[in-house]
Formats: sequence, C-alpha cells, structure tokens
Amino acid sequence: MAFEIGIMTFGEVTPDPVSGTVRTPHQRARETIELARVADEVGLDVFGMGEHHRTDFVGSAPTIVLAAAAEATRRIRLTSAVTVLGSEDPVRVWEQFATIDLISAGRAEIIAGRGSYTESFPLFGYDLADYSELFREKLHLLLRIRQENPVTWSGRLRPPLVNADIGPRAYGDTIPVWVGVGGSPASAMSTGTLGLPLALAILFGPMDLHRESVELYRAAAEQAGHDPSALPVSMSVGGYVGSSARQARDTMYPSFARFMMEHNHQRGRGMLLPRDAFDAGASHGGSYIVGDPDEVTDKILRFQELYGLTRIIIQMGAGSMPQRELLDAVERLGTEVAPAVRKALGEQDTRDEEPGDA
Repeated sequence: MAFEIGIMTFGEVTPDPVSGTVRTPHQRARETIELARVADEVGLDVFGMGEHHRTDFVGSAPTIVLAAAAEATRRIRLTSAVTVLGSEDPVRVWEQFATIDLISAGRAEIIAGRGSYTESFPLFGYDLADYSELFREKLHLLLRIRQENPVTWSGRLRPPLVNADIGPRAYGDTIPVWVGVGGSPASAMSTGTLGLPLALAILFGPMDLHRESVELYRAAAEQAGHDPSALPVSMSVGGYVGSSARQARDTMYPSFARFMMEHNHQRGRGMLLPRDAFDAGASHGGSYIVGDPDEVTDKILRFQELYGLTRIIIQMGAGSMPQRELLDAVERLGTEVAPAVRKALGEQDTRDEEPGDA
C-alpha cells in the first residue's frame, strides 16, 4: 500500500482571535471547496470533511460538500471525517457516497464513527442510551449494503429491509469503509475483528498515545483470520507547514487555541490551550505536525514508523486561520513535504496519473 498524505477540515466558523470578526458561513463553505481544489492541484492524496450539526460549523451535510469538491478536483480521494453513523441511516449514507463515487469516478470513501459530538442524536430522534448499539447495528447494515444488492436485513433499532433494491452502486467494485476510533482499545479491537481499515485521531497528547490500540487492533485482526499487514491504518492530527519553524507555530497557535476553546462540546467553554502547552505538543514527542517542510517531513516519517501507518491526515487551518496562510501551508505540504516523504519511503510519485491509471 502506498503511503497517503491528506488534509481534513471541520469547516468551523470561528471569531478571529485578534479582531473578533467572523467569516460568514457562505465564505467558509466556498473556502472549503477551494481548499479541496488546491490540495488536489498540489498532489495530496486525501481530502476529508467532518460532520457537526451546529451553527459554528458548515459541515452538517458533508456529503454535499464532498460532491461539490468532486467537481472541483481531479484525482484526490474524498472522505468523511467522520460520518456519525449512529445518527444516520445506512441506506442513505450508501446512496449519498455511491453518488459521490459516480461523480468522482471512484474517489469516494466513508470513515464511519460513533462521533464524540452527540448533538445529532436528539436532533434526529435517537436515544443516547443506544449510542454504542446504534453504531454496531448500523455498521453491520452498511457493510451488508456494500456487499450485496438486493438486501434483506433485520435489527433491533431500525426497521427491517426485505429484498430492498439499494442504489446506485459504486463506480468500481466497492467503496472503502474505514472505522474512525478515538483511541478506545475495545473499538480498535472490534474494528480489527471485522477486518476493516482503522482511522485514529489525536487532538492533543504524545504522538505514541494510540500505540497500544493499534497493537490490539492488529492482534484482533490476526485472531479473526485477517492479514494485519493488508489492513490500512490512518492517523489524523493537527498541523501546519510554515516557511520556518517559528512562523509555523506563530501562525497555527492563535487559531488552533481559539478552535479548542470555541468548538468544544460546549461552545466557548472548551479547553484552554496555553502557548507553552501548544509548544509541547509541537515538540519532538508531541502529536502536532507543525514546523517547516523538513520538520514536518521528519515527524510524518516518525508517525509512519511508530504505527506502521498507511495514511496520515492533517487537520489544517483549524479555527480562524486566514485562507491565504492556510493555502500556502497546503501548497508546501503537497509540493515539498509529500515528495520528500515518498522519496524517504522509496515510493514512486504518481501524482500526475489519472484515477484508474497504472
């Protein structure tokens, strides 16, 4: 498996930490499509859109954003980050992503997760007491829909399906379905048992935070009869690529700290992130991938070696970072960091190939 480098966004609507001004939801939506287009142009592999059902995000309907991104891009993979499957209907999830897959000629994928933000559950009439069972049951149905058509299925929390014709089908053989895990060892093990790709995320903490979860994931996969070496593992972390190490930290910190405070589970009452704590996270053993191109390249390679990763996704531009500074960082990631990582891993650069080539 070739190593992939991508970016993701939640499309936050955040007050500027200095002026207090707020970009409009229209601006943020259009900037998100531009972000996907530039990521594609500079040769990144993956673009992810998060799902949040609040007015301080523009990502309540990420499939619509991804469909728009499909038309603005040529080769980059388009993924959810994540699809909160417990409060979604698997039939509708499949229909939407299969449509994106057709529009994009096979570039859609799903990262299905439980969701750490739970506002969507009461919004769509689900009982949080069923939080875990909703995810397990709906993941089972989503995988059945992917595997066969028509579908006959029954569960406890969703009405049954009898010989249901569910379309459209994927552009190619299938649509990749990953499971997003926040670090829970039990969730990692259940994902390994199913033989599904694992997508982990670190919001803050040391870079080796999820090492045990990945080991348990691979052990569970092997015990269930799957080849662990054939299962992709992804990590999502916060980061920024600057012209220098200092410029990168000085640019990322104000916006990221505002993001941590404004967009937590209770708006405006989130996590206070002092500058020294941020700098610790940006240090050699911290999880933030922030610095100049050489520093970012080194940290990605250390993440890859530590976890045996096949993909890393950087949450770039969290908070109110100006669009120009964000796009500059994406360009550096694609034109300087990604080629250096591929070279270090002994991989051929295939950025100019059309989807389906080679």
